[in-house]
Amino acid sequence: MLSVQSFFDLDQFDHPSLFPSLENQVWSGLDNLKAYMDEFSYSERSHPLLPVGVPVPETVVLYEGQILRGSEFEIFYGDATKCELQIMRGEARLEGASVIMAGAFLLGDQVKIGHGVLIESGAMIKSPAIIGDCSEVRQGAYMRGYCLIGKSCVVGHTTEVKHSIFLNHAKAGHFAYLGDSILGCNANLGAGTKFANLKFLPGNVSIRTKDKLVDTGRRKFGAILGDAAQTGCNSVTNPGTLLSPGSILMPNTTALSGYHPPKSIIR
Repeated sequence: MLSVQSFFDLDQFDHPSLFPSLENQVWSGLDNLKAYMDEFSYSERSHPLLPVGVPVPETVVLYEGQILRGSEFEIFYGDATKCELQIMRGEARLEGASVIMAGAFLLGDQVKIGHGVLIESGAMIKSPAIIGDCSEVRQGAYMRGYCLIGKSCVVGHTTEVKHSIFLNHAKAGHFAYLGDSILGCNANLGAGTKFANLKFLPGNVSIRTKDKLVDTGRRKFGAILGDAAQTGCNSVTNPGTLLSPGSILMPNTTALSGYHPPKSIIR
């Protein structure tokens, strides 16, 4: 019921070792995230076009290990999550090239950017961060460190993410907050969703199930959404909320802490 395999299909996920056993409790990925990202191999990106701690001065293209001026190319800003971002050099398309727009901030040197990624102006990314292929980090997004983003994901406009994991195709498109949380494959957050991650009272966050109360061992714990779970606009989850696959949290609704079974509809 609380196992990794009860919430996620990891077959296409590039970082399955975050969850060393599918029988482990589903929040084990959060417990392993810091060590995993600290040990990850990040590409060297020291370059005058990508200064650390100040806005990127001009749009750059990342291609086959090179950091290139965006002005040298024609860029078509299609939907990156559908692999529609196109960077053209004359008639030739640079397959897999990524774009960091002028005005983005990259803080620290432990930032891994995959193929076909778009990082828009005004996004702030603190290391360590891993951004998978064909994902978008939109204008005003704030990634506060230890953020692992899978393939074809969206970190949306004024969305704040801290110590969290997005599995493939997870989307938090519009002014959301995620702290110490996991979004499963194809999970989607409605605009204004907030995942509270710290109790008012001291002590660890516990998960309430039908039969018992399970101590997670975590002082900070937001929410975990299983594959294809969704939240409506302006919804809120209390610390330690587990929405199983296919569940729906309706708009303007607060989810109680604890385990919610598959395909729950929370009103």
